[in-house]
Amino acid sequence: MNRRQAYEAAERRRSLIVAGISTLAVILAIVLLVPLAPGWPQVKTSFFDGAVFAQTFPTLLRAFLVDVMIFAWSVPIILVLGLAIALARGAQTPALFPLRIFGAVYVDVFRGIPVVLTIYLIGFGVPGLGLPRPWNSPYIWGTVALVLTYSAYVAEVLRSGIESIHSSQRNAAVCLGLNAGDTMRYVILPQAIRRVVPANMNMLVALQKDVALLSFIGPVEILRQAGIYKSLLANFTPYVVAAIIFLMVTVPATRYADYLLNRDRNARS
Repeated sequence: MNRRQAYEAAERRRSLIVAGISTLAVILAIVLLVPLAPGWPQVKTSFFDGAVFAQTFPTLLRAFLVDVMIFAWSVPIILVLGLAIALARGAQTPALFPLRIFGAVYVDVFRGIPVVLTIYLIGFGVPGLGLPRPWNSPYIWGTVALVLTYSAYVAEVLRSGIESIHSSQRNAAVCLGLNAGDTMRYVILPQAIRRVVPANMNMLVALQKDVALLSFIGPVEILRQAGIYKSLLANFTPYVVAAIIFLMVTVPATRYADYLLNRDRNARS
């Protein structure tokens, strides 16, 4: 080990020690100071009841599978629709100008409306047309609301990836005899999609959480089930259980997205 490597290793050890001490100090402050609050006994009973935790955890975990199910069938549709919107927004041919306008309006509308409002409007509005079963299902129209909203965000992420590809790539493809469609399919998209994977991972983490908003229009998923238990047991601990179950999924996914971001940053540097 040369002098530079020894210096960098010492700096890393010092940073780890400082980070560990500061983290421990914050945890100790929370553990020691929060119980001193005058309302802590009531909060502890209402939010951190061990018996209620043990009673509700299995059912809430099963209810979370509904969230996972909605997430699983929404993601492929969002990615396909988002890619279609991104390509529409990037269309350069004059004849496709209406498609480009449609893509811009679509993104503006569904990025401009809060997702919970879209869920309310579609989830209550479309079944109000008197559609027969199963077309009045809140699962269907709640999924439609999520797909419309998140495909607008994914489209913009994909478009940024497409536009980040240097024009020399297109010129090289033309020199090789590829037409515009093949250039996009074989040259631009593979590179663009690889560049935006970390950003889309963050988008999927947000989608996993927002699936719980469908509880407002009917599906008995984890948030609705926690609300039912809260009413039955007169205790808020089920909400804490629901939060922990969400964290069990979202924290690893977020760390993986950070890993992808760092790997992409290191590859570019």
